[in-house]
Amino acid sequence: MNNSLKSQRIAAGLKVRHHKERIFRAAGFGSLLLGAVLLGVLLVTIASKGMSAFQQTKIQLVVNLPASISTPNYQSIVKQALRNMFPDVETRRNKKELYAIVSSGAAYELKEYAEQNVNLAGQTTEVWLTASDDVDMLFKKSVSREDPPEVRRLSDAQLAFLDVFNEKDAIETQFNTEFFTNGDSREPERAGIAAAMVGSFFSLVVCLLLAFPTGVMAAIYLEEFAPKNLLTSFIEVNINNLAAVPSIVFGLLGLAIFLNIFGLPRSAPLVGGMVLTLMTFPTIIIAGRASLKAVPPSIREAALALGASKVQTVFHHVLPLAMPGVLTGTIIGMARAIGETAPLLMIGMVAFIVDIPKTILDPATALPVQIYLWSDSPERAFEERTAATILVLLGFLIVMNMIAVVLRRKFENRF
Repeated sequence: MNNSLKSQRIAAGLKVRHHKERIFRAAGFGSLLLGAVLLGVLLVTIASKGMSAFQQTKIQLVVNLPASISTPNYQSIVKQALRNMFPDVETRRNKKELYAIVSSGAAYELKEYAEQNVNLAGQTTEVWLTASDDVDMLFKKSVSREDPPEVRRLSDAQLAFLDVFNEKDAIETQFNTEFFTNGDSREPERAGIAAAMVGSFFSLVVCLLLAFPTGVMAAIYLEEFAPKNLLTSFIEVNINNLAAVPSIVFGLLGLAIFLNIFGLPRSAPLVGGMVLTLMTFPTIIIAGRASLKAVPPSIREAALALGASKVQTVFHHVLPLAMPGVLTGTIIGMARAIGETAPLLMIGMVAFIVDIPKTILDPATALPVQIYLWSDSPERAFEERTAATILVLLGFLIVMNMIAVVLRRKFENRF
């Protein structure tokens, strides 16, 4: 009887435990599913808003190119081409509305076209020029013709002009190459991310060249050579604490030291990379030490038993085995650095940059800062460019993580 009662109690206890285990599994799966759904909603929302920025509305005009490309007023040439297409437009107001359907930067486009096609000087030719942001929003269905004029920001006369272009197949959406080749601009239809991409690239190169070797060497020293005493324990605790310091603190440090004391150029990728190095340095050290610690002690003992020195043991046997984890930690730290905004704002990389930087000392901005600037702009067309820049930034992060996976597998297969 006692055995039967004990068996019943055990069975009841097992039933309760299995029920709790099923609840825990369901909760874990539900949490994972909820996170995946929220991430999917976020990505779909950003993609739905940003994909249209990779297309740009263009208008075809018949222009008379000047015989000399240096002296003429190209803005007047664009206006004359529009007047030639609509000779009935006479009032000042209607002319202003007509001119507004093309971008204010169309004159610069026409000048670039004339410089690239010197053989067409003095001839009449057809040129595709960028439409204004309001026209672009209309053709991308971001606004509707049925919306009131104050919403669509296009008058009925301008809609009539666009209908004429549409009938002549002189207006269409094309792939927006200027989004990847232009710098920032006050006109959203002319704004691009080339300066921000180059600035981010230069900053990451500086960060990698400074943070990787120093971080790995610091990890090797602390894990393999440093004596275990109060001083090294104090250093280890502070390195761990630095990994949790808000990024804006590193920006303040860079502002105080690199700009105010050393007098380095403001808003330069060199300073941005050095600030990102300070922020990435603790992450690389922590990941490097963990990877070195994971190498079995037998590797060290075998190398030392065969007559290798301590340095030879570390660099010829321990470090190669730890390199996959070291590289993974480095790229994760770099991926965090590429998305940082606050430290770059503190050192002046929030400037309006039109020209693409040529060196690490030229004024530049970065992709996260460009997103910050455009998200605060009142122009509607900047909203889609903000989302598109986020997609480009996410693409950079995905590529960097893929590189980390490839390098990890390569070194794991080798050793």
